[in-house]
Amino acid sequence: MCGKVTFEVNQPLVGVALCYCRRCQHRTGTAFSATALTRPGSFRVTSGEEHVGTYEPGDGGFNKFFCRECGGQLYTSHPENPEILAVRMGALNEDPGVRPLAHQFTNYAAPWYPVPDDDLPKFPERLDWSQVDLT
Repeated sequence: MCGKVTFEVNQPLVGVALCYCRRCQHRTGTAFSATALTRPGSFRVTSGEEHVGTYEPGDGGFNKFFCRECGGQLYTSHPENPEILAVRMGALNEDPGVRPLAHQFTNYAAPWYPVPDDDLPKFPERLDWSQVDLT
């Protein structure tokens, strides 16, 4: 939000998932979050790394990275494999050329914003990328 942290993704994003888990609801203050999976090694912080804060939930959930200055959400990574990294779609400045491919953690959708009745696959818990058509 404030511009103190910048990053780049130098390869096409794999795909976007919309997450309805309670953690994403609390973190964003909205019904869901939109996150795009990166290809291993394609992400890097280009400036402001000293402003990047981390929240490590410690329960197997992905680590969350944000700007300490403004609180803007930046990216998330797997706690045991940091190569599994996804960027927050709202942190991107340009159209990344990918669109949502699936809804995940739909069992936790906010009652005031039900999961849309669209053609995207719906996963009651964590998305299994092997079950999503990436073409």
